[in-house]
Amino acid sequence: MKNNVLYYSVGPLLYCPANKASITDSLINEKFGNRFSLALCLEDTINDAYVAKAEQILIHSLDTIFAQHEIIPFYLPKIFIRVRNPQQIHRLIKSLGRSVEIVTGFIIPKFSLDNASDYINEVIRANELASKNIYMMPIYENSSIIDLRNRTDILYSLKDSLSQVEDLVLNIRVGGNDLCHMFGFRRHSNESIHQIRPVSDIFSDIITVYGMDYVVSGPVWEYYAGDNWKDGMIQEIQDDKLCGFIGKTVIHPAQIPVVNCSYQVSEKDFKDAQEILNWNKNSASLVSGNNVRERMNEYKTHINWAQRIIYLAESFGVAK
Repeated sequence: MKNNVLYYSVGPLLYCPANKASITDSLINEKFGNRFSLALCLEDTINDAYVAKAEQILIHSLDTIFAQHEIIPFYLPKIFIRVRNPQQIHRLIKSLGRSVEIVTGFIIPKFSLDNASDYINEVIRANELASKNIYMMPIYENSSIIDLRNRTDILYSLKDSLSQVEDLVLNIRVGGNDLCHMFGFRRHSNESIHQIRPVSDIFSDIITVYGMDYVVSGPVWEYYAGDNWKDGMIQEIQDDKLCGFIGKTVIHPAQIPVVNCSYQVSEKDFKDAQEILNWNKNSASLVSGNNVRERMNEYKTHINWAQRIIYLAESFGVAK
């Protein structure tokens, strides 16, 4: 389990096409609030014929955001660039100039055994060129992890590859819609992706392999209006949390407060976590009923849970 609140702080990650020039005005005027991260996408949201143009718009947008922030500070989210190939990382790092300072890292789509080494090497090189840490967030959405005969070996091989840059892997992300697409599935607003067993089984394997060492973020919820969209999202986030996910990809600003509110820590959990972390380790007993005598706290059993709760409280707050 990651031992720094930084890895828990990505929160709701808002996706935006990298060629959407209006994003500069939205950030400068804090139109999305001040509790989210931003992904500028050069991959699936951009037509293949317009990639070079999208790169130029992205560079100009980041230059403008950087310059304006130097003049009058405003909320600057963690900014990630979703690339479409490893070479794009090097090209962008060299082209961004000083504005690289506001880039938190790169999102790696369709992370697989075929491209892992190249992406990791480019992230290492980016960190050598930049004057700050450049993080990566690989997305597990490649069709190779569907095959039950090879899934476990692939997941562990990819984990072994990431070990050389483990501290630079801010989150592991999952491509829920991409995996559903391969089966021809699509959930409605009253259904959770965790009910789709072929996909939820893949999620479970990813959490099993990575969840003790990395923060794994939840899949996108594609509804942002209409009947039940908010209640459905809240329910899926509850399922996310129970299954080990932290944070969520979002595709509309209306989803941001739902994620932030849903990940707030209950006051009861927060107090229990504090009690567990402050336990007198010289005590004869390492188990006790909690302060309201509703459940049992056990130091050795609940210490990892307690630490995670404290990190979540730092990132999302405590619900009153």
